[in-house]
Amino acid sequence: MRIETILFEASDWVPNNPELPVVLYCQAIADRADLATAFEERFAENGWEDCWRNGVFPYQHYHTGAHEVPGIARGEARLLIGGTGGRQIDVSAGDCIVLSAGTGHCRISGSPDFLVVGACPPNQTADIRTEAAGPMDWQTIRAVPSPLADPIEGSPGILTRAWHIEG
Repeated sequence: MRIETILFEASDWVPNNPELPVVLYCQAIADRADLATAFEERFAENGWEDCWRNGVFPYQHYHTGAHEVPGIARGEARLLIGGTGGRQIDVSAGDCIVLSAGTGHCRISGSPDFLVVGACPPNQTADIRTEAAGPMDWQTIRAVPSPLADPIEGSPGILTRAWHIEG
């Protein structure tokens, strides 16, 4: 597994998170026939709850009330992470991304079978924001609690180190 961390500054109307980097796991889970179930099980083991299956919206958006982890269960896609001035990232089955609250993301293109399994830490809600963040939004983003564990590696893991999570 290859892991990369990327810190995004604000970009156009997308706030991003200037303190918590995005974590990209290339081939976080490999060689499993049912990657969707494998991601759900791994996320649950590490305290990331309320898994859902879907895709990534084809328009730029961010969440003020939650950190989010999409695991790529099937297919491939090109995502734009970090708003219009962000970075295009190609993902495929087995890859995973942790998006800190405020981080913009959208799907630019994807294969017909593209499937994502997503989750958030407990008691967090992934609201969908498509407009500039105001002062209350920034306050909400900064107040989102850190997860207790990395969704892939548990604790300790790269996320707990990159986000300076104690415990």
